[in-house]
Amino acid sequence: MKLVFGLFDWMAKLVTTAVVLLVCIFVLFVSYKGSQPMSVQGVPAGMTYFEFMQDRIEAAKEVEPARCGWGLMLSLAALGPVYSVVYTEVAIHPDGFLAGVSAPDPDIPRNVAGTAWSGIPGIWWSVVENLSWSMLSLKGPGCNFRPIIVNR
Repeated sequence: MKLVFGLFDWMAKLVTTAVVLLVCIFVLFVSYKGSQPMSVQGVPAGMTYFEFMQDRIEAAKEVEPARCGWGLMLSLAALGPVYSVVYTEVAIHPDGFLAGVSAPDPDIPRNVAGTAWSGIPGIWWSVVENLSWSMLSLKGPGCNFRPIIVNR
């Protein structure tokens, strides 16, 4: 019995270590990609994702009523992670189930079907950038942020 509990204890430590390692790798990846210039058309040259988000946070403070800007930020925070994963899956498997039940969206990458595992993080990051750009930069009927200010 002691052997069984010892095995479970070892497996729990292994899973915990793997989860911590994956979280660290994810944080490093986002930190690296977020500090690189964005690849979305229309973004001012050289603007990083972190600079873009900082500018949009400042723009949200200026929108009247202020809750409109924060509503967009909260919807990006709530829906962005889900949409980024779904859109990445749809892009990689355009004949799959999710592609069949998803509405067409310009934020879904094209021509990446069958991408190797090593390319998936890059596709996911491009979806994150495109979703953020389309939700927070373009003028909409209900909430208009000011134009992007480049601090260089």
